[in-house]
Amino acid sequence: MGDMSTVMSRSRSGREFVNVADIGASESAKITPGSKVWLRGRVNSIRVKGGSCFLVLRQNSFDTIQACYFKDKENPEQSAKMLKYLKSLTVESMIDLEGIVSPAEVRSCSVQDAELVIQRIHSVSNADAMLPFLVEDAARSEREVEESQNTDRPFPRLGQEIRLDHRWLDLRAPANNAIMRIQSAVCQLFRESLYSQGFVEIHTPKLIAGESESGAGVFTTDYFGTTACLAQSPQLYKQMAISADLDRVFEIGPVFRAENSHTRRHLCEFTGLDLEMAINEHYMETLEVVHKMFKHIFEGLETRWARELSVIRTQYESEPVTFTDEPCVIHWPEAMDMLREKGFDMGDGLGDLTGAQELALGAVVKEKYGTDFFMLDKYPSNIRPFYTMPDPADDRFSNSYDMFIRGQEICSGAQRCHDPELVTQIIEKKGIEMGDGLKTYIESFRHGVSPHAGAGIGLERVVFLYLGLDNVRKASMFPRDPNRCTP
Repeated sequence: MGDMSTVMSRSRSGREFVNVADIGASESAKITPGSKVWLRGRVNSIRVKGGSCFLVLRQNSFDTIQACYFKDKENPEQSAKMLKYLKSLTVESMIDLEGIVSPAEVRSCSVQDAELVIQRIHSVSNADAMLPFLVEDAARSEREVEESQNTDRPFPRLGQEIRLDHRWLDLRAPANNAIMRIQSAVCQLFRESLYSQGFVEIHTPKLIAGESESGAGVFTTDYFGTTACLAQSPQLYKQMAISADLDRVFEIGPVFRAENSHTRRHLCEFTGLDLEMAINEHYMETLEVVHKMFKHIFEGLETRWARELSVIRTQYESEPVTFTDEPCVIHWPEAMDMLREKGFDMGDGLGDLTGAQELALGAVVKEKYGTDFFMLDKYPSNIRPFYTMPDPADDRFSNSYDMFIRGQEICSGAQRCHDPELVTQIIEKKGIEMGDGLKTYIESFRHGVSPHAGAGIGLERVVFLYLGLDNVRKASMFPRDPNRCTP
């Protein structure tokens, strides 16, 4: 017993540490009763009373096992020292514990048919006795907190700011920890699908001259005496990759938006899942690829990450996203008709959709087509970026599209305007200054380029909407917004 000296890679003890998830009394368990094992984990809870101690050890946020110690009448002095040391341990401390696996019925832990009889225990890293909040409080659902308010022991309400100020502690709550694992899973499934469809992963600059897209929302910085900005997207570079004969490319990387938006779905820095591909005749080729990719993500999450989803849905209620086998594409005129039927004044149909209109459209599409996931194309040209290909039948509209989950946008894309003269005209018409960055971008088209289309997806927004969370910050590990640049 006793605190370990600070681990500084002095030597190796030869101890083999095991996982809580491998312990059990069933025949399928890897580690069964009678085994003596070492584990490392956190003190999830501890109760010392009289001559006994019950401790719950937690690993990986999800896996818990009960460990117990009882006073040894044959060795009372040593037992007293052990109980005194156990009483000194604080919740959330990291410990090493040696114990003998014993069959038991423990409903409150993930290992419900076994426990550990403590032989030795050492603190590896002590947690403060007074924490900003308890992980068990961070792990309660809003419903559970609300229902407790009229009882003798109401649970504390943890506001968003205190959680984000101590995000590392907040992420120890099982559901919040699982959200980060789902975020990782979305990236993995995104890569899997696109690799299987012939894509190459690229890495584009995040320091650029000029703006990535039209608009003023850029972060600028000094670049050896000249002004550079943080990339709003890899847009121009992934198009230049097509000109370099990398016919199908994708990137997962940071995206920066200097937008003073204080909404529940906007961040100043997020992770972009971007793709671009050469097309033969029509941008529907890209929509088919993207639909296949999203199907792979949705199906993969529900099957391969079912445990994480179950943990999340215990605290944050949601249902799996419904989707169609083939792409569900709503054209702009049909969307206008749907919204007018719902009582919205859409004017000349050339304005952007409000959040309320997008939600209403999502509800109508769900009712009519039975899907939470759909695509909306043929947006008006005046609300799309300069690199968007105009609709050949009516240049007031464009070959562009957005994708939605439950009536909220997760993805924006288009066929790109690869004709250098036409894109130059659009840039001039939109009043955008032609800087060095845009000049080299257009020059890449003058050397010959395949027609192409692509899409940009917000990782945190996909996770936030897929899980039915109330704020995108829950889907970001350390969110950045106009009021937060730390931790």
